[in-house]
Amino acid sequence: MDLELHQLDRRYEALRTRSARRERRLLSSLSEVGQQTPIIVVRDGERWVVVDGYKRVRAVHRLAQDIVRATEWALSETEALLLERTLRSGDGDSAIEQGWLVRELMQRFGLGLEELSRRFDRSMSWVSRRLGLVTDLPPAVQEQVRLGALGAHAAMKYLVPLARANASHWVKRWARYVRRAAKWRSCTRRTRGGSAAVRERVVQQAGLVLKARAELSRAGGELSAAEQLLHDLRIAASVARRVRRRLCEGALDGTRDAERARALEQSHEAYFELERLLTRLKRETTEVQHAGSDDQDSHSTPE
Repeated sequence: MDLELHQLDRRYEALRTRSARRERRLLSSLSEVGQQTPIIVVRDGERWVVVDGYKRVRAVHRLAQDIVRATEWALSETEALLLERTLRSGDGDSAIEQGWLVRELMQRFGLGLEELSRRFDRSMSWVSRRLGLVTDLPPAVQEQVRLGALGAHAAMKYLVPLARANASHWVKRWARYVRRAAKWRSCTRRTRGGSAAVRERVVQQAGLVLKARAELSRAGGELSAAEQLLHDLRIAASVARRVRRRLCEGALDGTRDAERARALEQSHEAYFELERLLTRLKRETTEVQHAGSDDQDSHSTPE
């Protein structure tokens, strides 16, 4: 059947994440060949509640069209939502989307953990974890996930641990960074990139990462040469402290002799570079002091 856009109730649109790339691709397809797959709706009085097909509805609206093809499911809203989620589970819906659905079913229809566990054919622990995921993250962060500015995977892997560690101030600062980074869509790619060790440091040293980014963004993102030098020196000191802490925690316990030898070799290399750095800094400082003394002497009055 054909429905007009004003007849649609899009109350469950917020349960899905968005992807600009997929929406552009769908928009292009609809403009060329028209709508091929109908959306799914259920009846609620004079309104038609959209269960599936929100991307198609948005694309139709962007194309300035008023009619969308739809198929009605003769089910209650609860059954329709659960069935649609079951059919979509093979497409890799994220845990945060599952959490939004769990929360919606609890709040709108009063379903408890036991009932949801039975409906999803999952354990109560699974339901509880999904619910906890969406209650741990601040609404501002969830909104960035929903809009596609921050990947669901990145939010679950990096921001949820911060939120559960009562570091909500860092989570909020990450959210502000995400909103700025969304202009060029780099946040998720940068977060996903790098080695496992780098990603772990992002979580463990979130304060350091944010402090560094804040310094880089100060004064329009431009730092003087001296400020960049001080920034790099702080990072070097922080890395040295972290390496020493890892050694104290037994990072080399049980390792092979070859790994210990490589660690010692790299330590010597780091020591050599730091010694060169210290020598150069001492020379720069000494030269400045001597220059200052010479200036004072040249302007002093002879006895």
